[in-house]
Order: sequence, then structure tokens, then C-alpha cells
Amino acid sequence: MFYYVLKYVLLGPLLRVVFRPRIEGLDHVPGSGAAIVAGNHLSFSDHFLMPAVLKRRITFLAKAEYFTGPGLKGRLTAFFFRSAGQIPVDRSGKEAGKAAIREGLGVLDRGELLGIYPEGTRSHDGRLYKGKVGVAVMAIRAGVPVVPCAMIGTFEAQPPGRKIPKLHPVVIRFGEPLDFSRYAGMEGEKAVLRAVTDEIVHAILTLSGQEYVDRYAADVKAEEAGKAAQGRRFPRLPHR
Repeated sequence: MFYYVLKYVLLGPLLRVVFRPRIEGLDHVPGSGAAIVAGNHLSFSDHFLMPAVLKRRITFLAKAEYFTGPGLKGRLTAFFFRSAGQIPVDRSGKEAGKAAIREGLGVLDRGELLGIYPEGTRSHDGRLYKGKVGVAVMAIRAGVPVVPCAMIGTFEAQPPGRKIPKLHPVVIRFGEPLDFSRYAGMEGEKAVLRAVTDEIVHAILTLSGQEYVDRYAADVKAEEAGKAAQGRRFPRLPHR
């Protein structure tokens, strides 16, 4: 119940005022039945902006850190995310991928919409990165269509590190559903999973017009963080 209060009374109207979203292709999202909505991830606001414009409830897999904060603030944050249709997933350790797939399949088994960011993390520079194959596993195993979605303008409105978004127009563009029924029973084939994931990411790329990077975003982030840390430890000496 609180999900719909949040969507139609509290958060939804505010998001529409701040971002003034233009919605394209909303009719591509099935009106009933299980489906995956796979989108790019540019901003913290994406978690709430897409659900605000959809007619149906959608559930996203969110990092567990949003649900485990200490004190009253942590409890309120966890309540907010759960109320907004987020499911916590621990992204650390070898079992992280299996946990995400298990939770996602549970949503699809109930005939609901599941929201996924194939990149696995938020883009830190506005580019689109290589997708992880979990989305392909779920699409094939559950036998559901995948609707590609592009968030355009949310990076400029609320880039990483900015807590309060600025006024900026946003476009939310949905593409035609992708059917992977031809791969039924092949979710254990690595080549198939890579091909399906790449097809989904390419559909998102076509909708968003982003620059594509054929590397995992998490690896690039870690690499750049390491370089920054090294630079702080060994600063360049000024030329004499």
C-alpha cells in the first residue's frame, strides 16, 4: 500500500516536477504478466524515477548497503527502499550473483515486473558499460520478455556525489520487448548468455545514444580509484 502512496502522492509528483520527464514507448511495457525491464543506470534517482512513470509496480534489485545502515537513519532508509519496491542483494562474495538471480526469479515467478541494470552498478562517467550475464540467465530461465529502457538526462541532473538533484529535463525511453524463447533451456551455455546480454545492452545503447565501453564498470571504477589513491600517496613534485 505504501508503495502506491509513495508513487502517486509523495515521491512521484515531486519527481515529475524536478525532472519533468518525457516518456517514450511506454506501451512496450506489458500490461500484465512477468517481464524484465533492463535499463542503463546513470543516477541515484533512476531507482525512483522509472517506477514513478510506469503504470505497474516494478521491483528492483538494490545493493544491500541501502538496507543495513546504523541507527534510526539506517532503519528509515531501509523502510524507504523497501516501500519503493527494492529488494536487498549482497553484491560481495562468490554467491552474490546467485543470490541476485534467486531473488529476481522469485519476482518473475509471481508474474511481476523486475527492474535490472545489466551493468551491475551505476555509471560514474555517463558512458554505457559491458553487461553482466545475470539478466540473460533470468530471462531464459523464466521465459519472459526483456524491455530495454534508456534513462537520458539523469546523469546531468544528479551525477555521482550530488545529493540534491538539479532541475534538468529527462527522457525515459522504452524499446520493443526482446524475445529470447529460442534459447529455452540454454541458460547454462556461456556463449548464449554472453550473446543475449550483449543484445540487451545493444538495445539500451540504441535507445540512449551513449558512448559504449566494452569493459565492466566495476573494474573501471576500481582501476581509477587505485590510480587516484596512488596519486595521493605519491604526488608529483613541481618542476624546478
